Parts: sequence; structure tokens; C-alpha cells
Amino acid sequence: MAIDGTARRADARRNVESILEAATALLATDPAVSVNEIARAAGVGRVTLYGHFPSRAALVEAVSRRVIASTDQALTAVDLDGDARDAMARLLAATWQLTYRFGAIVVAASDALTPEEMRRVHEEPARRMRALVARGRDEGVFRRDMPLSWQLTTVQAVLHGASAAVHRGDVPAEDATRLVRDTVLAALAVTSSG
Repeated sequence: MAIDGTARRADARRNVESILEAATALLATDPAVSVNEIARAAGVGRVTLYGHFPSRAALVEAVSRRVIASTDQALTAVDLDGDARDAMARLLAATWQLTYRFGAIVVAASDALTPEEMRRVHEEPARRMRALVARGRDEGVFRRDMPLSWQLTTVQAVLHGASAAVHRGDVPAEDATRLVRDTVLAALAVTSSG
């Protein structure tokens, strides 16, 4: 009995979805996970995996783009109205959860994507954070005595540092949201000279 084209396409779509789900789950905990492990977790063979993704880099790129779209959707849902400090606390909490969940994928993506592609995929989250910091500066609740670009670099460094600290076991994951929030808000807070 021959399998028609519609059934083959449905099988292919299921395989691609299984591969992407398995790769996302595995890369989120181990950026160096092998293609063999991903194929096994997806319930497909290497040949099937390579039939859809010609290289490990192509698979990592597809996973990265998928995660970035999901991340952007989650961050778009964050309420940024009201007091800039409260809005920043909410944005940091959401950003931290996503950084913690998908941080290892960023490591894998940095090997698979060009620096220009990495900048492009971070544009929207950076735009959102920049707008909120600028608003807080305009409202007088965030300091203005340093460049906004430095403040954004500091936020990013705190998030990435927290991710590394949690993964090393230096900081319990359940404490990280509070630590990230408090550290960033303290760094942004207006001081007597700010």
C-alpha cells in the first residue's frame, strides 16, 4: 500500500516538531548535546534528522529562532505600565525566567549564528528594555549620570551572570529572581549625585 504525499508531509511535520522539541529541551540544559542524543530523544534516526536539518548548526539556528519568537511573545505580555521601577521589576522577573530556562540555547546559538544574526535576534528584547530605562530616566527614577547604553550593558551582565551562577550552583535558582531584580534596581536607582 503506497503512502500518499499528504501522509508523508504530515509525517515530516511531526518529525520536524519532535526534533525541534527534543533539541529545545536538550540544548536548554546542555549547549553541546550531540545530534545523536537529539535524534534519539525525538524518536527519529540521524538520517531523518539530517533530512530536515542539514547540519547541527542549522538545527541550533532553527531552535534559536523558535525560542526567540517564544521569548519575545512572553516579554510582550509583560505589563510595562505604571511606575517605571515596578515595570522594571516585572520585566526583569520575566526576562530572568526566560534567561534561566533558555540560557544554554544562547550559548549554542552563539556558535551557530553569526554576530550580526545574534544582534538581530536580541534587537526586540533590547529595544523593550531600552525604552523602559529611558522612560525611568525621563521620569527621574533611574539615574542619568551614566550612559543609557552602559545601564543596558549592566542589566545584560547581571542576567547572564545570574545564569552562570545558578548553573554553577553558587546561587539557588529560587533566589535568582530577587537577586537580579534587587541588583539591577539598585544599579539604576537615582543617587545623590545621579
